[in-house]
Amino acid sequence: MKVSFMSIASGSSGNSYYLATDTTSILIDAGVGIRTLKKALKEQNINVEDLSAIFITHDHADHIKAAGYLGEKSFIPVYATADTHRGINASYCTKIKIGASARIVVKGEPVEIGDIRITPFEVPHDATDNVGYFVEVGKICFTFMTDLGMITEEAASYACRANYLVIEANYDLSMLEMGPYPQLLKERIKSGTGHLCNRETAAFLADNYTDKLKHVWLCHLSKDNNHPELAYKTVELALQAKNIIVGRDLELTVLKRYLPSELYVFDA
Repeated sequence: MKVSFMSIASGSSGNSYYLATDTTSILIDAGVGIRTLKKALKEQNINVEDLSAIFITHDHADHIKAAGYLGEKSFIPVYATADTHRGINASYCTKIKIGASARIVVKGEPVEIGDIRITPFEVPHDATDNVGYFVEVGKICFTFMTDLGMITEEAASYACRANYLVIEANYDLSMLEMGPYPQLLKERIKSGTGHLCNRETAAFLADNYTDKLKHVWLCHLSKDNNHPELAYKTVELALQAKNIIVGRDLELTVLKRYLPSELYVFDA
């Protein structure tokens, strides 16, 4: 069995990730316009209507923009916590409210969609409710951790089980502190319910690396307070200090803000 993964977009303008087997396909978040989503998938010969399910991490606009359309117009089940569903339908950006397509997930309780098993887990962020997702396909484990202010013990446990990890590296601390954002916004971003900075992500990866981890994708980079090269280098140097070499011991990729990644294909 083959497992395919692609980032459709990753950043505060929109987030969505595609994961599929030969028979089952899901999106983690749907925070881009429906035309953008359809175009990115069509370029890989994937039809939106063939998606098996959508899993939403939280109700901020950059994660839910197309959720209503996909659920109610394309009849694709939309999975989220009960509080997140309420937040989605209350959001200014949800023009099509989610009704019949809504499915409820409970943190810590796995959901099986075809041959994909998905477990939501708590992460600290300042939305209505927030989860990461631990995804099992055969013997392969993916962990998605986007939008979290700190890596809790629970989140770390799921990250440490991953063969493939999508983890936030939102901002560079110096760029944020010296930048033009209002002080209240800076404090919100740096808080335990805000976002992870490059150094926090780098330290976690260096301190918790095991040889089961094959590939790390850095996601949700800030347009104003980070650079892809800076995020990559911060993580690479932290790993190197522990004699963990990118390209030898694991692969490291920074996901693009507006453009899809390549389609990665793995054996399960």
